[in-house]
Amino acid sequence: MRQMTGTIQDYAWGTTDAIPQLLGVEPTGEPQAEYWLGAHSCAPSIVEGQPLDQMIASNPAIVGEASTERFGDCLPYLLKLLSANKALSLQAHPTREQAEEGFARENADGVALDDPERTYKDSWPKPEMMLALTPFEALCGFREPAETVALFEALNVPGLHQMVKPLMMRSGGAGLAEVFLDALTVSDERRQLTVEVVARAVQHVEDEDEVGRLSRMAVLLDESYPGDPTILAALLMNQITLQPGDAIFLPAGNLHAYVQGTGVEVMANSDNVLRGGLTRKHIDVDELVRVVDFDAAPVELVRTEPVAPGLTRYLTPAPEFVLWRLDAEGQAVELPASGLGRVLHVIDGEFTGQDGTVLGKGRSAFIEAGEQASVTGTGLAFLAAPGV
Repeated sequence: MRQMTGTIQDYAWGTTDAIPQLLGVEPTGEPQAEYWLGAHSCAPSIVEGQPLDQMIASNPAIVGEASTERFGDCLPYLLKLLSANKALSLQAHPTREQAEEGFARENADGVALDDPERTYKDSWPKPEMMLALTPFEALCGFREPAETVALFEALNVPGLHQMVKPLMMRSGGAGLAEVFLDALTVSDERRQLTVEVVARAVQHVEDEDEVGRLSRMAVLLDESYPGDPTILAALLMNQITLQPGDAIFLPAGNLHAYVQGTGVEVMANSDNVLRGGLTRKHIDVDELVRVVDFDAAPVELVRTEPVAPGLTRYLTPAPEFVLWRLDAEGQAVELPASGLGRVLHVIDGEFTGQDGTVLGKGRSAFIEAGEQASVTGTGLAFLAAPGV
């Protein structure tokens, strides 16, 4: 078990205090959005003075045979702490096939990797899971069209009814796709409609019903993106509030946005993001339509499975990652997946490994494949590994 240190990402949408509190360090006063634990080339963690990606390149066996056979000589997952003070962009991620094809196409077209209009930064998919540490607001997939029509009509804004008319006339995802693409239109007319919708929403923010909930989201998004017409696209989506311990899985094609809150995120080790609104960055509309799943469906929480006393697994289909929750009260917990390279991060309390390594609040360790490891302590921690 080797102690490791992650990398803070200071994106503007982050909070100023949550991640420092989780790491047990003093805030800087600047936003700190994410804390990366993994071997991503943009910000590899440091393990005993060496970048983890370099460690793996020199000795791929530390990741585990099953993982390297499936994914090559790399760590296929990235573990993060994430804390959002305002909404991230609407976004979706490709399947592996879409990513491989898109990455090869942009390479062939000579689009530089740092080109702001580049869509595919690598050839990987990016399934992800978000697990809440605080109440966590998110947008995830599309609401049933009939429900959206009823909610929009309750706002009673001239022009909004005409915009959502395709939801009443076209079945399946076709109507949602048409209305969503219309909502991506940046025009004076769409900006004015957004302003009118937000103004009407202000009148309903105290309502204790779904109209009130929709209205609070509209006002919240407008605070971060004043008058942005893609707010209307966001209002087509399911709103969910995760309670601490709840998790959602976001497969390829799922349009989503984290809005507010702090949590643990685990994902495939990729940087492929197709943005679909609430952003000043490039939106590749054609590619977005190809990737996004426009079929409406409710949001389901990730199921969990007790593995042993103090150890719970979150059940997702992603082969790139798996996550366990350690919630111990002084007992020894044997860490699973001994044949794979694992990352352990302590949220609260203190754990001691059988080799004497002590991990307190905010500390992390990399555990090589082949190492039988157990920890003893009291507190909360998370363990990630390849999902193969």
